[in-house]
Amino acid sequence: MQIDLRTVAIEPQRQTFANVAARLGDKPASRYLESMLDVQPDANFHYRPTWDPDHKIFDPDRTAIRMKDWYVFRDPRQFYYGTYTFARARMQETAEADLNFVEERGLGATYPQDSRDLALRILLPLRHVAWGSNLNNSAICAYGYGTAVTQPALYYSMDQLGIAQYLTRLGMVLGSTGALAQAKQAWLEAPMWQPLRRYVEDSFVVKDWFELFVAQDLVLDGLLYPLVYDEFEAALAEKAGPMISMLTRFPTAWFAETAKWVDSVVKTAAAESAENRAQLAAWVGHWSERAAAALAPIAQVALAERAAASQNAVAQSLRGRCEKSGLAA
Repeated sequence: MQIDLRTVAIEPQRQTFANVAARLGDKPASRYLESMLDVQPDANFHYRPTWDPDHKIFDPDRTAIRMKDWYVFRDPRQFYYGTYTFARARMQETAEADLNFVEERGLGATYPQDSRDLALRILLPLRHVAWGSNLNNSAICAYGYGTAVTQPALYYSMDQLGIAQYLTRLGMVLGSTGALAQAKQAWLEAPMWQPLRRYVEDSFVVKDWFELFVAQDLVLDGLLYPLVYDEFEAALAEKAGPMISMLTRFPTAWFAETAKWVDSVVKTAAAESAENRAQLAAWVGHWSERAAAALAPIAQVALAERAAASQNAVAQSLRGRCEKSGLAA
């Protein structure tokens, strides 16, 4: 008996999901696009929410920013749940290895006392700032429109929760539970923290979710992370060595990665219309002035005579990001 083998090519009837094909044509699409495009419901709602009867459950009118299509936004990282969790798992492995290395060898006890006290004084209260960002990005996810924005906002929220936990670990490595209690008391009562605390708490009641995105993700984090994790830690490294930079590798790497998504959102919204550009520029102007004032007393304690130059440097960096995104300085 003779058997002849031959190859038969079977063409799939569809290359992707119908909603994706309606936007991009019937061709293979990335997992990111398939997991993001038109995922949010936009029809057949039975009632308006009783807690906000002026809006639908998902309503583009919750912000002053206007877009013809809310799915033109793209995450440069191409994050959906799978790629996001893989990326964070790799970062977590590195962070855990650094923390374990310092802890197992008792390096925290060998760090100069004055530098250790200053690191704890500056870094530990930032747990509460990260927690505020976690709440704010949860609100952006809840009230925002379109999965293209709300999905990465949820990732941002969970990342900030992780950063708060890593700062707690840092406090345990360098100090004790008493250091955490002191940091909480400082956040509640110390004069140097009250302007930033007011900024964070005022942001909790911002109604426009896109304004909240500007106030938190673009402006506050855009000034805070370079000031603390670049300028302050560089000054500590010059004085006492790079151990603190090892313990904060996660937030440093996270900010460099996530800023790309923040900039892409601002750039896309600004390119949509002159009205959007004007509104975004007004928000950036208002919140950046407040954020700079809130961070000034912290910079003074952290950096002493280098405070003004460091604040100018991070402000210039944020200004450059805004200009590249299409906003006037």
